[in-house]
Amino acid sequence: MRIGLYPGTFDPVTNGHLDIIGRAVKLVDKLVIGVAQNDAKGPLFSTDERVEMLRREVAQFGDAVEVRPFSSLLMHFAEELNANCIVRGLRAVADFEYEFQMTAMNQRLNSEIETVFLMADPRHQAIASRLVKEIAMLNGNIESFVSPAIAAEVLDKVRKR
Repeated sequence: MRIGLYPGTFDPVTNGHLDIIGRAVKLVDKLVIGVAQNDAKGPLFSTDERVEMLRREVAQFGDAVEVRPFSSLLMHFAEELNANCIVRGLRAVADFEYEFQMTAMNQRLNSEIETVFLMADPRHQAIASRLVKEIAMLNGNIESFVSPAIAAEVLDKVRKR
């Protein structure tokens, strides 16, 4: 069974993430979406909230996609899952520089797990969770960057802050 791991903080999950998920699921038998418990990034949503949001957003894929939180080293999590590959989305050259470095380090940690890069659809290349949150905090419209359900959750969370 070919298992792919798509890791990230997904704070919040965007249309760009969903585009990568929709294409990655075609490449593997099972895609695990690893939601990083990275409190250092100061997430708007808790890990549990992000996991639940993702589960709702990917329900259409059924058993082909699983959403799980993780707090360990990415390669340790990938090994625990018996993943064959790590899926990463690329938007721009700046992403490539960071991903290039991470891939080289991961390759040294476990050369059996490949990293697969998928280019974001051009419609979604500018979308970043950080920018979605910033736009929402400044009362901008985020509906073209996230699903309607996620937009409502982001706006609700921002209002409560």
